[in-house]
Amino acid sequence: MLIRISLIVAIIAGLAVGALNFVIVKDKITTLQKHLADETSAKEQALHERDVAKKDFQQAKAALEATNQVLLATQTERDSAVSQAAAQTKRATQLADELTKTKKDRDDAQAELAAYRATGFSPGRVATLGKALKDAEDNLAAVQDENKVLGKRIEKLDYELAKYRGQAPTVRLPANLIGKILVSDPKWDFVVLDIGEDQGIKEDGELLVNRDGKLVAKVKVTSVQKNRCIANVLPGWKLGELLEGDQVIPAYPAS
Repeated sequence: MLIRISLIVAIIAGLAVGALNFVIVKDKITTLQKHLADETSAKEQALHERDVAKKDFQQAKAALEATNQVLLATQTERDSAVSQAAAQTKRATQLADELTKTKKDRDDAQAELAAYRATGFSPGRVATLGKALKDAEDNLAAVQDENKVLGKRIEKLDYELAKYRGQAPTVRLPANLIGKILVSDPKWDFVVLDIGEDQGIKEDGELLVNRDGKLVAKVKVTSVQKNRCIANVLPGWKLGELLEGDQVIPAYPAS
């Protein structure tokens, strides 16, 4: 009887130990499964972040290459404009020298005509020199106009280069520049002004909008035409609605 009881107790103890071991093993398995799931999730997250970073890098690389191409093209165009301006300046100097010589020849011819008028000297030479003088003056004026255009172009290209390099200076506009709003679009916050390139407007120039002496807004020029320009309202500078007829003056006038 005692042996039977001992066997029963041993069997019960064995079952208890087995159950305990099962519970412990189950907990370890559950813990290992959780760790495995966490590591798998972390690995997937790391792979996703790597792919995102790789994509961002490729996009940034493409943007940098595009910017470098634009910068190179602008630099080339600027160098070409500088070269043309130098050639035009040289031509203008030559024409000025020719004009000075022609004036001297004309004055000499007029003096000679006066001295020999009594002898019947023909004024044909004076007429020829007068025409040559007029032609030289016309050519010089044309070259000077071309130089002005090239000067503006070089100034614009220099600004664009500085802008691409992050070194764009403040755009100065003529101190006496005054314009007004022709069209105002409150939905997109842009205006059309009655002043343009002929009046000295430059792209990225900033203007103060006022009505009856009170500041209404500050705008920045985005597009320039001969006698018109388009400007956007700068964020944080809209103090009231912009209306047709509102006056604009430079925010940074040239000294």
